Amino acid sequence: MILWTGSQMSAPDENDTVDMDTPAVVASECAAPSADVAHVDVAGLTDRGHRRPNNEDHFLIARFGRFLETLDTNLPRPDARFCEGETGYALLVADGMGGHAGGEIASGLAISTLLDLVLATPDWILRLDEDTLMQEVLRRTKERLAQINAALMDQARADPDLKGLGTTLTLAWNLRRNLIVAHVGDSRAYLCRRNQLHLLTHDHTFAQSLADQGLIAQPDVVLHRLRHVLTRVLGDAAAAADPDLHTLLLEDGDRLLLCTDGLTEMVDEDLILATLVGAENSEAVCRRLVEQALRAGGKDNVTVAVAGYRFS
Repeated sequence: MILWTGSQMSAPDENDTVDMDTPAVVASECAAPSADVAHVDVAGLTDRGHRRPNNEDHFLIARFGRFLETLDTNLPRPDARFCEGETGYALLVADGMGGHAGGEIASGLAISTLLDLVLATPDWILRLDEDTLMQEVLRRTKERLAQINAALMDQARADPDLKGLGTTLTLAWNLRRNLIVAHVGDSRAYLCRRNQLHLLTHDHTFAQSLADQGLIAQPDVVLHRLRHVLTRVLGDAAAAADPDLHTLLLEDGDRLLLCTDGLTEMVDEDLILATLVGAENSEAVCRRLVEQALRAGGKDNVTVAVAGYRFS
């Protein structure tokens, strides 16, 4: 992965909720009915692929309420903080860049820094029944990602061998039916609803910016030579962290997929959709998606995190 450091390209308004194929339920309404209880089936899986010597991807899945409990991660256990104690679920994927160990350090540091920041927050917001609460959650999210960006830059300054390190980060968490997605880079979030696949994120790549300006056709992005050149990434000293933030209301039966480009470069969206629809649980979805990426060549690290939502 490469960070574009040239002149800034025009980008979508950060206040847009989603970029394409938006489910109709996306709305400004924040509160879910108080009787709704979310039953969430979550899983994650990562593989270094067939061609990479190390794995620069990291993921984390957590359950939280008046506690934070790590359910699954590939972070080293000392960095996976366990704090047993309204319940929500969070999924994160991060795809590092920087060569050698730099990318691996960047993605792991981004997630562990976020854990530290969350656990140090004295007043967790666990209800979103007022618009002011949602706005505060979104404000804090931008602030946390800016702090992660600063931590990565500090790490790079402290070690000259890590010059150029950075990472994508895609984060999603729910409180009952309310889902919030934060996104920097080209690791994607998809929502599978009623047998349709909706892309919730917008790739921050040079090729995508050309398509946004009408300079190339959208179908040409997937094969463009600049599709891996990132225009936004955490750890970039040239620009402040500028995440896209999206909110929507979940429906019973929804499935959410977060993934690095090691999946989307190898597996087309039709097969991703068929897998999300056909697999019996999140663990099976993760296993099948990673296997499909590896069978297609496994040219990059591949990481997926999946959540299925039921409400009663």
